Amino acid sequence: MRNEKIRVGVIFGGKSGEHEVSLLSAQSVMDNLDPEIYEIVPIGITKEGRWIPGAAAFAALGVQAPKGYLGTQVTINPSPTSASAAATTDSAFPMVPSIGQQTLDVLIPVLHGPFGEDGTVQGLLELMDVPYVGAGVLASSVAMDKIMMKAIFAQAGIEQCKYCAYTRRQWESSQNRILDEIESSLGYPCFIKPANLGSSVGISKANNRNELIVAINTAGEYDRRIIVEEGINAREIEVAVLGNDNPRASVPGEVIPGADFYDYNDKYMDGKTQYDIPAKLSDELIARIQQQAIAAYQAVDGAGLARVDFFLEKETHRILINEINTFPGFTRYSMYPKLWEATGLSYSELLAQLIRLALERHADKHRKF
Repeated sequence: MRNEKIRVGVIFGGKSGEHEVSLLSAQSVMDNLDPEIYEIVPIGITKEGRWIPGAAAFAALGVQAPKGYLGTQVTINPSPTSASAAATTDSAFPMVPSIGQQTLDVLIPVLHGPFGEDGTVQGLLELMDVPYVGAGVLASSVAMDKIMMKAIFAQAGIEQCKYCAYTRRQWESSQNRILDEIESSLGYPCFIKPANLGSSVGISKANNRNELIVAINTAGEYDRRIIVEEGINAREIEVAVLGNDNPRASVPGEVIPGADFYDYNDKYMDGKTQYDIPAKLSDELIARIQQQAIAAYQAVDGAGLARVDFFLEKETHRILINEINTFPGFTRYSMYPKLWEATGLSYSELLAQLIRLALERHADKHRKF
């Protein structure tokens, strides 16, 4: 291994509704990468999908440059036969000595939601044949689509709440039939979600038919596929998973929403949500939840990291999986790093492990059986 610093490309921003969350996550990641070990190369993506390398990425996306930033930028070439992701001197820093063209060692796509967490960017990185943190194309795309994700969980025998799924076109052509079906099979309250989005963007709770109509129309503004889930009287439990083929689970944490449910405003704006880490659960329940978190992770072929969310039904203590997030929020105050901190792994150590796992997985792909 060379004595030089490990060059880490950090991709942030993106076209999804979770653009702002990505900026917050990336800022925390860059601020906590040890400058003695890692050289940070920023790669920003605007809301319009324009890629901005180097110092310009910080200015355009409103992110502060981390301490010790050298002023390098990245050139991306989706060809594994050349310098696929290379760092070069940034013209905005003319006083920095040229480092020539040096291939990046690993990329961290700190992207949430469509056009980043859904396998699209992962596909580009696969074409480039460079190591990257997190799930591959398959796990990313399956976990992003709530309908496909639920089908995979059902196949794996992981219990979940009842749901219905529709396309926007089906809703436009058969509203009365769909409303009747939802009311007869799920009842009220129910939750309506875009199939492909995270951070609770576009999610609504409906207590009657009028609210259901509004909620489905709202979800349809974000995605062409819509999912409706039954309401469960439950505690919300989350578990962080870390690893590749032999993952491990953190202590569980409980989300106590400050609003009627854990929506976008409650997560990122109102600040009323409370977190109980570790969650007050029996040892038996903790073990079962951790086991199911790992089972869900392996069912989608997860890699690197994921946060797995559960409902713990209050009356029966049934454990129902809600969803898996292959690149969850990553600010210092987000559940994923907080869960690992409570398990004994600091934020900086967590980043170091994720980079090691990315390099390990890339090497394993090229290993001969």
